Amino acid sequence: MKSNILVVDDEPVARQSLSDILKLEGFIVSSVPNGQAAVEHIRTHAVDLMIVDLKMPGMDGLEVIQVVNQSSPETEIILLTAHGSIETAIQALRLRIHDYLLKPASPAQILASVKKGLGRRSRSRVNNAAVTGTESTQEVYTLKDGTMVDLSRRQIRFKGKIEHLTPAEGRLLRILMENEGKVFSHRELVLLVQGYDTSAREAPEILRPLVSRLRHKLEAFPSLSEKVVSVRGTGYLYEGG
Repeated sequence: MKSNILVVDDEPVARQSLSDILKLEGFIVSSVPNGQAAVEHIRTHAVDLMIVDLKMPGMDGLEVIQVVNQSSPETEIILLTAHGSIETAIQALRLRIHDYLLKPASPAQILASVKKGLGRRSRSRVNNAAVTGTESTQEVYTLKDGTMVDLSRRQIRFKGKIEHLTPAEGRLLRILMENEGKVFSHRELVLLVQGYDTSAREAPEILRPLVSRLRHKLEAFPSLSEKVVSVRGTGYLYEGG
């Protein structure tokens, strides 16, 4: 199956040039001129990989990445910019991107990065299926007090109250619930939830905001929130029972 790629750049020449390079390689390519259009496209279309410019009027590349990480965490991201700096690179990598390329990048550099990113995406999906057992997965869990967790819809329901989870929150809860009693390290969870590898030192910092948001939503469901347990210095598990 051909991969879908989105090019985001406010410069028409750069946008067209990137699109042409990718189309010649057989990819399905869409392009938009600004960050807001990129966000709208991602929310309504399946995108395997996005190439986004850093400096754009209105919503810049880093802001686009933040939104895409929430709405489409499986999309691989390449940040392409003529305004490189160590600070920007670090900030972008912490936001979860596949690569950071400086303009003018050669067609060979761009294609190598794209193919590597798509390969990583495929491996991550296979690993996720292997660890979570998605082929025979249970989609709805009903706890003893009647709390219902619908993983396919990313919903938690109890006595008329409904809480909706983001894709990343839903994936985190799914991994934990489908592997009851298994302790996942911070690094493993970053790989399985966000789709990229990181160091054991950085993984807790990357994971902490996501876990905090999920736990906040679970506070309304005591029988569930008490089961997501932090293993000090290691990671997290779902106790079940």
